Amino acid sequence: MKKTKQIHISKPFDLLSDELVFIILDLISQNPSDLKSFSLTCKWFYQAESKHRRSLKPLRAEYLPRILSRYRNTSDLDLTFCPRVTDYALSVVGCISGPTLQSVDLSRSGSFSAAGLMRLALKCVNLVEIDLSNATEMRDAAAAVIAEARSLERIKLGRCKMLTDMGIGCIAVGCRKLTMVSLKWCVGVGDLGVGLLAVKCKEIRSLDLSYLPITGKCLHDVLKLSHLEELLLEGCFGVDDDSLKSLRHDCKSLKDIFRIWLGKVVYRSSWLLHLFWNHLTFQEKMYKQKLDASSCQNLTQRGLTSLLSGARCLQRLDLAHCSSVISLDFASSLKKVSASLQSIRLDGCSVTSDGLKAIGNMCNSLKEVSLSKCVSVTDEGLSSLVMKLKDLRKLDITCCRKLSGVSITQIASSCPLLVSLKMESCSLVSREAFWLIGQKCRLLEELDLTDNEIDDEGLKSISSCHSLSSLKLGICLNITDKGLSYIGMGCSNLSELDLYRSVGITDIGISSIAQGCARLETINISYCKDITDKSLVSLSKCSWLQTFESRGCPNITSQGLAAIAVRCKRLAKLDLKKCPYINDSGLLTLAHFSQSLKQINLSDTAVTDVGLVSLANIGCIQNISVVNSSGLSPSGVAAALLGCGGLRKAKLHASLRSLLPPSLIHHLEARGCAFLWKDNTLQAELDPKYWKLQLEDNVP
Repeated sequence: MKKTKQIHISKPFDLLSDELVFIILDLISQNPSDLKSFSLTCKWFYQAESKHRRSLKPLRAEYLPRILSRYRNTSDLDLTFCPRVTDYALSVVGCISGPTLQSVDLSRSGSFSAAGLMRLALKCVNLVEIDLSNATEMRDAAAAVIAEARSLERIKLGRCKMLTDMGIGCIAVGCRKLTMVSLKWCVGVGDLGVGLLAVKCKEIRSLDLSYLPITGKCLHDVLKLSHLEELLLEGCFGVDDDSLKSLRHDCKSLKDIFRIWLGKVVYRSSWLLHLFWNHLTFQEKMYKQKLDASSCQNLTQRGLTSLLSGARCLQRLDLAHCSSVISLDFASSLKKVSASLQSIRLDGCSVTSDGLKAIGNMCNSLKEVSLSKCVSVTDEGLSSLVMKLKDLRKLDITCCRKLSGVSITQIASSCPLLVSLKMESCSLVSREAFWLIGQKCRLLEELDLTDNEIDDEGLKSISSCHSLSSLKLGICLNITDKGLSYIGMGCSNLSELDLYRSVGITDIGISSIAQGCARLETINISYCKDITDKSLVSLSKCSWLQTFESRGCPNITSQGLAAIAVRCKRLAKLDLKKCPYINDSGLLTLAHFSQSLKQINLSDTAVTDVGLVSLANIGCIQNISVVNSSGLSPSGVAAALLGCGGLRKAKLHASLRSLLPPSLIHHLEARGCAFLWKDNTLQAELDPKYWKLQLEDNVP
């Protein structure tokens, strides 16, 4: 028999094309540890991963030379984790990534000047977007430099309070391709600067002028922008009814504005709403899909009717915290948009039963309703609403304290397609009503039952919701380990669990959750005083765990913390406040294994200088809280703060403020660290049941 010729391949990876490898990288790009493992497989994979990555978010500016030298194809650079970006760093960015860089975010960075921005603008010839928000010290000279970026299309300058009309004029002259400009809170910019933008940058589609000291004068030019789609005038107190009336003949240019957001206090009267809306033709109103009129204290029925008349494609309406009563007459304003409206938000409004009934009768295509903190909502009103909304997907009735089991029964019977139900502090709902939720609403993905009377039988029913990913059971004093065992068996997709102050929970319940919910990412067991290290050992099997809050759990020790640290590599947020047996040994293990940790609270623990200084080994650490920790000395705290180079926020006891060298504090603040000084004294914890009763007594 003739032998088959064998082909020996010395480099099997050579058979893979770059395109195929890039597809693989796209699939694993959400997990940084997977990308790291991939790039460490071999030199060829290392090079392939370097060529593939386009977006970077470095933790420290000093890493930029090495990072950008490796990732030569970077197009999007996010420097929000780097509080101190010097002119040298921007020069490095321009020199290495100049030809490919298209977007840079400096919204949380400082320490750069006009010289650094000059190098960036000149070198990055393809730069189309830059975010300089919060650059409160940036002046007109820096704005003139930005004007050299001729390809710029989107710029954000929010809270650049030192900028004036001259700086904005330079940008307008140099950056003619701008399509999006945000000047929110640029209080030094007035009518002249805004007018120059409108005259020179004809392609603008989105313009945010919120809280600018402008008047109707500059709006003559703004309203002539033929491509304008979004105009935000929130908090523009100088734009009053009189100035808008003078624009009657110029409002024809509003034909292409599909979304006008006038925001909180701009609605001085119904005339303003009527003026803008009446100058839109039928076709233009059809494009209007979202209206945000939240916190408009003077919004009237006439004004709302003017806004909504003819807006037959309006899908989302936000009237939260408006002073008007949502009554039958007010709800009748929605008649024109009833066929298309899918979402309505009435948080904090005074809502009558007749108003809710009218909304239900007219807008039966609603999929999202939010009535959070609408204290006047009753069973009669809510029932008459939901019984008409067969396609309702999301419902928020947080703090609607007058509701009882009657409402829940109606919700469960009428809304089988619910995916989100938030009903925190609906304390009049009986235990039996929660059984219906699990039986009727089995598509639920998000359920907030904080501060309710649910018991184990209710949890047994809810365990039938197999798609449940977020479950909040804080201050639920009737649930025990038995109820959690049902959740562990039935809700394998659970990623977030809140058990704050649910004192009936012990290690047995947490073990059930850990066994059944392998993809758990967030868990809060704060003030569950019977929890011990056994729970932490169980939770260490949840390798996806990112947020762990165990504040006020006195039986947790460093041994349990070590178990979490070793096995939960994605841990990013850790709250150990008032865990007196957490000491240096736990932190040393944490510093070695938890390299993704960004935030930690060690107040009222047994940590000393040794443990705190060890956190400097975690390159990602950004937020540290250490208040009332008697084992710490000023020198130890100073060493830890200096060692954590990426620190953004430090919460310390007020007594340390006078003990730490002022030069050290100034140095850390210049590096981008904000200090919060607290003068808290350790207080005895109230019994949870007494604490809850006390809270209810204070609520009107």
